[in-house]
Amino acid sequence: MLGLYAKAAVGAVLPGRGTSLPTVQLERSVTPTVAQLADYAEVCGFGLGDTLPIPFPHVLGFPLQIELMAGRSFPLALPGLVHIANTITVHRPIGLGERLDIRVRAERFAAHARGAQVDLVTEIDVDGTRVWDGRSTYLARGAQAPTGVAGILPEPEAPEGPASAVWRVPGDIGRRYAAVSGDVNPIHLNPVTAKAFGFPRTIAHGMWTAARALASLQGRTPDTATYTVLFRKPLVIPSTVELVTEPGWTLAVRDRKGSAHLVGAITPSR
Repeated sequence: MLGLYAKAAVGAVLPGRGTSLPTVQLERSVTPTVAQLADYAEVCGFGLGDTLPIPFPHVLGFPLQIELMAGRSFPLALPGLVHIANTITVHRPIGLGERLDIRVRAERFAAHARGAQVDLVTEIDVDGTRVWDGRSTYLARGAQAPTGVAGILPEPEAPEGPASAVWRVPGDIGRRYAAVSGDVNPIHLNPVTAKAFGFPRTIAHGMWTAARALASLQGRTPDTATYTVLFRKPLVIPSTVELVTEPGWTLAVRDRKGSAHLVGAITPSR
């Protein structure tokens, strides 16, 4: 993953980048190990079980996302891309030890009010049957898309009311999550590199925040569901945040002044 980020950093300043999405679909097969799951669970706050937490398969498909976005045929430079939304659907609980066939492709390269956005789609099958889908939406500020049609983003309603939990987010959570997820984007690792991209300090990964919120509800949410999150405000670390939930499983992670870092919704599968 470090090599792919380095390749992307060099490619970002070279001419000749593609102008449309590559049609290639990347694939890998992987069987998660107990050690991988235990490390992820510890960082994100999940208890260990014999099925995978809803967001865990995202980290298994993420290397393919980075490989696709680091290529010269990808129209947006990977450095500076911001993860702005994510949708996950679990079709059935995935058992630890099952062999997962993972595919990643890019879709919906479209205009955004602040630049251009693109979706990276991850599909996971077990023995030819779909068990997990993910859609990650990224924003490239100041970039141009070949269409003026704005991309579609999820719009979960932000719940209000008292906090159901308060967390102290440590300053090293970016490095710890990077170690278990492979997401070594420099904005999460070091305050100096974060400042180079316009952030006052290191920021937490959006998918860590999404996972930490879901871990707080473990055992109370459905096993098969769609989990949608919209990343609104970077979570600068270290920091103290609040989790707010409402019946029907809408949730938000907000700062102590009430400004939301993340808004999400959990919808049971029919």
